[in-house]
Amino acid sequence: MQANDITRERLRRLADTRPAQGKVLSLFLNLDPREFATAPARSTEIRSMLDRAARRVRDHESLTHEERAALRADLERTQAELGDGGLAKGAHGVAVFASGPAGLFEVLKLSEPIEHDPVIADAPFIVPLSAIGPPDRWCVVLVNRRTARLLCGVSGQLEEVELIRDDVHGQHDQGGWSQANYQRSIDKDADDHLRHAAKVAFARLQDDLPVGILVGGPQELAGDFEAHLHPYLRERLAGRLDLDVEHTSGDDVRRAAAPRIEAAAREREDAALARLVEAFAGGHWRAASGLPEVLAAVHEQRIETLLVEAGFAAPGVRCPSCGWLGADQTEACPADGTATERLSDVVEAAVERALTQAADIRVLRDRAELTSHGRIAAVLRF
Repeated sequence: MQANDITRERLRRLADTRPAQGKVLSLFLNLDPREFATAPARSTEIRSMLDRAARRVRDHESLTHEERAALRADLERTQAELGDGGLAKGAHGVAVFASGPAGLFEVLKLSEPIEHDPVIADAPFIVPLSAIGPPDRWCVVLVNRRTARLLCGVSGQLEEVELIRDDVHGQHDQGGWSQANYQRSIDKDADDHLRHAAKVAFARLQDDLPVGILVGGPQELAGDFEAHLHPYLRERLAGRLDLDVEHTSGDDVRRAAAPRIEAAAREREDAALARLVEAFAGGHWRAASGLPEVLAAVHEQRIETLLVEAGFAAPGVRCPSCGWLGADQTEACPADGTATERLSDVVEAAVERALTQAADIRVLRDRAELTSHGRIAAVLRF
């Protein structure tokens, strides 16, 4: 099953990591199943990645003897942990962040492959993870008059987590009661089942609410079931699926849900871009357009939502004292006069700073709306 260990909390914690001594080694492993479908192929790719990292440690001219020794120890631990690739099972990529002096060693499974050279720096290099982003959790509830199934996970990985069966009388033409009374009994049993299924769904989901919920089953029951859902779940309803509740396979549920989930992701991008338009309409102070304006807002900690075109990079400078970022080659920080250091990609630094400020990061692909903003823009908090 495809994996993604990225969470917003983990990204922010990594972005905040600044070891008092030593360097951080960031490694990225491409395990695209089209290229590395077998265990031997994954093992070969792991060795190749470790060899590249070892050369980087060996040839890095600015490392002290202690830093170089610590990085070599980090590589040895990485090799031991990844082994023959078993730890990476279910992932399309892997990211490793290691720094022995800082007590840091994290291995993250990723839902997408990453092509990037090893990075040795003062902090974890997390920008490639920001481009993937945390997975959105979805749930599908299949429900009929006597059975309910709850499937949860990220797109393409929905797994059945709950099966509910209640004793509901069947219909027939004769009985000890009159037919009308018997039918009312059947209807009450079915309604009790819908209430029970809604209660179980909330108990299962309340501590980790999904982004969206899809309901499948007989259309005449869907509305009644949705009415019984807790308001927290009802506000996350995202559509209905026409599926057989008891006999549809998990693969068929995943295939039926995928187009709805993809459409919802596109709608969230649309909403983020619409908020940007609205922010500009409300006054330029509510939004930033282009790299210089965005960098200024990052320094002032005003970013609420940062929108970046996938693959956008630009050179710039950073103040090693206060962290000020500039889009040109300013030699002295305008904030405190400290001599700046050059960055090959100031966009990476801006994303990392925005993450430490709990900003929402949106890396957009194939969205021409960002072109007029210089491929980067932001909605501001104030």
